[in-house]
Amino acid sequence: MATVPGQLIWEVVKKNNSFLVKQFGRGNAGVRFSKEPNNLYNLHSYKHSGLANKKTVTIQAGGKDQSVVLATTKTKKQNKPASLLHKSVIRKEFPRVAKAVINQVADNFYRPDLKRAALARLSVVHRSLKVSKSGVKKRNRQAVKTPGRNSRNPNQKMVQKQGPTADPTATEPKKRRRVGFSHPDAGVDAKDCIKIYLVSSKEEVGALNNFCLDDVDLDRFFDEGKIYGYKGLKITIWVSSISFHAFADIAFESTTDGGKGITDLKSTLQEIFGLTLVESEEEFLQSFSTQRNFIRSIVSNGEVLQYKTSNGQINDSNAATSDVEVVRLVVGKTAAGHLYSHLIPLVLLLIDGSSPIDVVDPSWELYVLIQRKTDQQGEIYNMLLGFTAVYRFYHYPDSSRLRIGQILVLPPYQHKGYGRYLLEVLNDVAISENVYDLTVEEPLDYFQHVRTCVDVLRLHKFDPIKHAVSSAVSQLKQGKLSKKTHTPRLMPDTRVIEDVQKSLKINKKQFLQCWEVFLYLGLDHVDRYMDDFVGIISNRMKEDLIGKDSGTGGKQVIEVPSNYEPEMSFVMFRSQVGEAASTVQIDENQPNQEEQLQQLVDERVKEIKSIAEKVSVQLSIVAEAS
Repeated sequence: MATVPGQLIWEVVKKNNSFLVKQFGRGNAGVRFSKEPNNLYNLHSYKHSGLANKKTVTIQAGGKDQSVVLATTKTKKQNKPASLLHKSVIRKEFPRVAKAVINQVADNFYRPDLKRAALARLSVVHRSLKVSKSGVKKRNRQAVKTPGRNSRNPNQKMVQKQGPTADPTATEPKKRRRVGFSHPDAGVDAKDCIKIYLVSSKEEVGALNNFCLDDVDLDRFFDEGKIYGYKGLKITIWVSSISFHAFADIAFESTTDGGKGITDLKSTLQEIFGLTLVESEEEFLQSFSTQRNFIRSIVSNGEVLQYKTSNGQINDSNAATSDVEVVRLVVGKTAAGHLYSHLIPLVLLLIDGSSPIDVVDPSWELYVLIQRKTDQQGEIYNMLLGFTAVYRFYHYPDSSRLRIGQILVLPPYQHKGYGRYLLEVLNDVAISENVYDLTVEEPLDYFQHVRTCVDVLRLHKFDPIKHAVSSAVSQLKQGKLSKKTHTPRLMPDTRVIEDVQKSLKINKKQFLQCWEVFLYLGLDHVDRYMDDFVGIISNRMKEDLIGKDSGTGGKQVIEVPSNYEPEMSFVMFRSQVGEAASTVQIDENQPNQEEQLQQLVDERVKEIKSIAEKVSVQLSIVAEAS
């Protein structure tokens, strides 16, 4: 029996499950914890989830013998819970146990993203074992009668205090020497002393005018984003854009323990770059020649996707699509896993909150954007400009769904239209293969902005929605909608939404984002209609964010008895209106809630205006060209 993909399990359990523990702070702020096993941090997130991930790590106390149990998941035993975990009992001192954990979790690329969490869990377990072995120190709570100031022993004689000359031979009591750090080490921010450069030739190594990766996430690898114990530290890291090997040049004046130890730079850099980090500069320089055809050899077995944009060019006037192509690599059938293992450091550094994909899951597909170039000797080689990782879900009865899990355009090629080009290729794949829809997993704001611009231009050519847009705009122009007790949402007809999903593979949620842009464009920027337009946006966001639980409204899961697979038999259905209560936690501080809602509405209206402005420019360019 085929196992359920982890991403699908996460979609089912991320809104609500029996292990979820919610802690709320001020306003809508809060933290979600989880009590399920195999969760190192007990945080409710896909990265740490013990329910959704096929590869998990568990560290716990072994018992009275002061041992530690390290358990990992057997990926081929997903349907057999009794034999799912591979347990190792370790009876060694702490450094050797920590080394065993690192070897099992990170060095063999089992779950390198959980290395820090595993060591943190091990430290807590080890501390608890020390306490249980030595026992908790108990205070002596026996009452002791202390004589007061006015109480006097009748047998005690009055003694007059002697002056300083009473006994010249008396020695003063020795002063106790206090041991401590005169100047505690405050540490240095990792981002201030680490510079990462992306280079394409050995001549660029050592030159500081190369492209520097500025917006990188280093806090997740260093304790509080700090490096301790170094004076005059300077770390320069060179990353090859040919083979994505890395070399670190570490220079410092001296080291000293200022109270927080000395940061192990070698192991931390190894955690970031893995096997791509080379030891010597000479080996790194040689990789530019020995690994010149690294990308070309990997994509040679992939599927080249023939796609052209409407104008045949990328946004950059100097970059034509004639030398740019997208190659699809399916995990398991090509060398996609080997290529992705070289890209993991850039994924961790440049994509917020990212974690590596499962390079043995054949449902993952890599879409690689490459450019053909010619070196000084006239030989052709390929440069990787960016990539996207897409997961293919099964959709009943005989279709599939595509979900973008990660998308990255290398910093030197950003803001040149390559990300948009990748997205257009994926839209073309979704239509040509007749998938159910194309979605994005937790898109960042900038990517969602680009995605909406692309989809609005696609929908502008789609005739079935034109009548629906004109009807909604004409109703909006009648005015005085904001003075009604219930502002209508002016939603499109259900048939229109179904036609869009069937023809353009745009799901309902994304289509409604584009729908609001069409309403704004139809008003021709007339100020007297803006109050009604803002009222519609506010009404929609109030219903989505406060009035109901978006994404799970009315959904229920019921276990169904089954002799075949008791633990995997359930039915999910959506109840009618009024049958299921909302599970959204509403802040009782109403003024604060209204203020937050108004802020969200203002940001949304600003985003709509920005998208409409860019779409109008593109439409005018197309009109002039035709």
